Amino acid sequence: MTTADLQVRLFTDGAAKGNPGPAGIGIWMECDGVAIQEIGEYIGETTNNAAEYKALIRGLKLAQELGVARVDAFSDSELMVRQLNGIYRVKTPALKPLYDEARKLGRSFDAFQIQHVPRSENHEADWLANLEIQEERLASGPGGRAH
Repeated sequence: MTTADLQVRLFTDGAAKGNPGPAGIGIWMECDGVAIQEIGEYIGETTNNAAEYKALIRGLKLAQELGVARVDAFSDSELMVRQLNGIYRVKTPALKPLYDEARKLGRSFDAFQIQHVPRSENHEADWLANLEIQEERLASGPGGRAH
């Protein structure tokens, strides 16, 4: 199989502790049931919805870098999935640029689809996003101050 034929399943999650608050993203990418990428990143202070979009955007950029042709994306963010599938409008001005970027990235693949899954089916990405928030909290010490 060449990269031109490569199809991946991309699981993404964004989490914020507070809204806005400290946030992280998690990305789990697999091909034929085998994990090929696993990323967790702390992204600073943002809202949960913005973190969800940032996770998807990061995952789609990674798929581009890998030369993937087709992406089946999964997220437990019902809002984001419904917005990207044209069911809901984007009403929050701060989300519009993230929505536009995600749509543009999705169109860059031969095939792209996104669907909602329950959190229980997105546990790897959820765990990675929350782990990054916890690690940032531990690194910055009590009250968010560095040791």
